[in-house]
Amino acid sequence: MIRITLLGNLTGAVLTFVYFRFLDVSAHEGAKSIGQGELLFFVAGFAVLVAIGHAMGSRWIGVVTNATQAPPPGPEGDRLRRRALAIPAIFALLSFSGWVAASLVWGVLWPLLAGDFDPVRALRQMFGMIFISGTTVTAIVFFATEQAWRRELPRFFPSGGLSATGAPRLRVRTRMVTVFLLMSLLPLAVLSVAVLIRARALHGADPATAESIINNLVVVIAVLAAAGLLVSLRLATLVADSVAGPLRDVQRAMAHVERGALDAHCAVVSNDEIGEVAEGFNRMVEGLREREVIRETFGKYVSPEVRDEILAGRASLAGALREVTILFADLRDFTPWVESTPPAEVVADLNSYFTEMDAAIRAHRGLVLQFIGDEIEAVFGAPLADPRHAESAARAALGMRDRLAAWNSARRAAGKVALRHGIGIHTGTVLAGNIGSSERLSYALVGDAVNLASRIQGLNKDFGTEILLSGVTRGALDDAFDLEPLPAVRVKGKSAEVDVYSLS
Repeated sequence: MIRITLLGNLTGAVLTFVYFRFLDVSAHEGAKSIGQGELLFFVAGFAVLVAIGHAMGSRWIGVVTNATQAPPPGPEGDRLRRRALAIPAIFALLSFSGWVAASLVWGVLWPLLAGDFDPVRALRQMFGMIFISGTTVTAIVFFATEQAWRRELPRFFPSGGLSATGAPRLRVRTRMVTVFLLMSLLPLAVLSVAVLIRARALHGADPATAESIINNLVVVIAVLAAAGLLVSLRLATLVADSVAGPLRDVQRAMAHVERGALDAHCAVVSNDEIGEVAEGFNRMVEGLREREVIRETFGKYVSPEVRDEILAGRASLAGALREVTILFADLRDFTPWVESTPPAEVVADLNSYFTEMDAAIRAHRGLVLQFIGDEIEAVFGAPLADPRHAESAARAALGMRDRLAAWNSARRAAGKVALRHGIGIHTGTVLAGNIGSSERLSYALVGDAVNLASRIQGLNKDFGTEILLSGVTRGALDDAFDLEPLPAVRVKGKSAEVDVYSLS
């Protein structure tokens, strides 16, 4: 930033010196010719102003650049962040102050020292240096410094929040209008004054003098046009980059999000409307990430298909009578195993068992409603309709059996005891929906069919079987399953006997 400020001011100072001392005859008319003393005074004066500006700028920016980490929260961090935001304005202010001082040094002090002070010429030079050269160079320094400093701003504002600092804001409209005025009115004003002064000088001038004035005017117009074009291009480029650069960053981040990359982050580098857009974009992406976490977490409770249907609003969770197939699974000899096994190992083994069984149920569009101790309750056909829910439940039970066999093989290899379970399946009509308190809901089933499925699961102990299903479920299956009829039984809560089948 200091180098940008120095280069900008040096260029402006040289051009201003050349204009007033060589090109604009009327500006130095009556003044002594340029000598070694004036050149030395120019160099010395510029060096003194640069030294003062450098000391003040270094003092301001030093506190900021010496911070190796992001500013901490609290008043001290807020002060540092406001200081970081103000750096372009501070360097612009230093530049403008330097031009005001330079106008006094070269417009008043040097003519007094040289003995050719002229109030009109001094006022003209001071006006040109402050409001023409000073204003233009200050604008260039501000936008160039802002562009360079934007690479450092994210270190102070990793999460955005530039507007929360309370620092003054340079809005896009103000930025555009200011540069438009500098690019249009200032060159026209300088050109108009130059033409007006020379037009007045032509009155009463002899032909030779008039020709000299006209030739000088042509040179001045050419120089002003070239300098105005270069300055206008530089200002236009800086302002365009100050707007287009952050917008391109937002555009690239949006493209990342469109491709599904929710780790996209847009650096907030301006305290204007575009900065607000970037902050809003980051908040939006953060919300999408949180939604994705919720979505993935929800997917741990239901199958991905069910999850997507529920989140899309295509699955009704309101209470409704549904024909479904219920599956219960329960570990055998659970209590003795728990008593002889360390608690941490019991929890780890249960989690591993439930993971395997849950995968088998999900693979066939089932939904695990709850884990109750060592028991699993699952439903097929809700909340998403499945016309083949009985078949899905039967195939899930076979998958659970196969997974348990593979899991037990690994346990035996590790020196652990094998576990057994019983599975009961029944098809019937239930009330399905979100049930619970106003603070916590669970998707649950209510009805006699649920109780009967649990009772059928318990019959595995009596028959020495692993998978039992009711006659109702049997009637919904085709001949693709190996089913063995068992004697009808009377279960608790039922007056009539229930037909049961063993699935193998």
